Amino acid sequence: MVDGMSIKLTALPLIASSFLSVFQAILIQATGNFHKQGEVRKKELLQSCAVLGLPSSHVTILDHRDLPDDPGVQWDPELVATLILKHIQIHHISLVLTFDEDGVSGHANHIAVYYAIRKLHSEKKLPNGCQTLVLQSTNVLRKYISILDLPISWLRPHHVMYILHSWEYQQAKEAMYCHQSQLVWFRHLYLYFSRYMFINTFHLMSQ
Repeated sequence: MVDGMSIKLTALPLIASSFLSVFQAILIQATGNFHKQGEVRKKELLQSCAVLGLPSSHVTILDHRDLPDDPGVQWDPELVATLILKHIQIHHISLVLTFDEDGVSGHANHIAVYYAIRKLHSEKKLPNGCQTLVLQSTNVLRKYISILDLPISWLRPHHVMYILHSWEYQQAKEAMYCHQSQLVWFRHLYLYFSRYMFINTFHLMSQ
C-alpha cells in the first residue's frame, strides 16, 4: 500500500516476477495531482501496471480530498489506516508491501503510509495471517551505486532480498517510461543508477 510514483521505482518490479502470485491488488494513496496533472498520471499509472502484468481491475487509486499529493501536507494516520484496512479486507490481502519510516526518498506522504500500517499492525487490526514487508531505505550514497550495493545489502540485516534479472530490469524500465509527465532529468539517472532498480531489501514488520 503506497503513494505516488515510488511504487514503480521499488515494489512494482516484483509484480513482474515471482511475487505476482501473491500481489493481488495495489492501492495508490494519491492521484499525483501536486502539479495539477492528476488525470494524466492516473492513465500513466495504469499503463505502467499493464506493462508489468497487473490489470487495471486490480489497481485502486484514491482521490481523497484530505489526502492531497503534497509533501507539505501531513496526512492523518487514522484516516490512512482506515482506508488501507478497508482495501485489505475487500481484497483478502495476505501480504502488504510498504515504505519504512524514512519513506525511501523522505517524502512525507510515503512516511505517513508507513505509520498508518504500523498503527494497524500494532493495534492488531490486520487480518490473521496478513504480513507486512517494509522496504528498507538507504543513505544517498548506497542509493545511487546501482548493483554495487549488492554486497552491502547482503551483509546488512533483512528478511527478504529481491534481485531483478536483466529482463525484469528492462520490463521495469519500460514501465517507468510510461510515466512521461514525471520523467524529469534526475529520474532518468535513477533508472540507470539507483540500487532500487536492481535490488530491494525488506524486513518483516514486527511488534
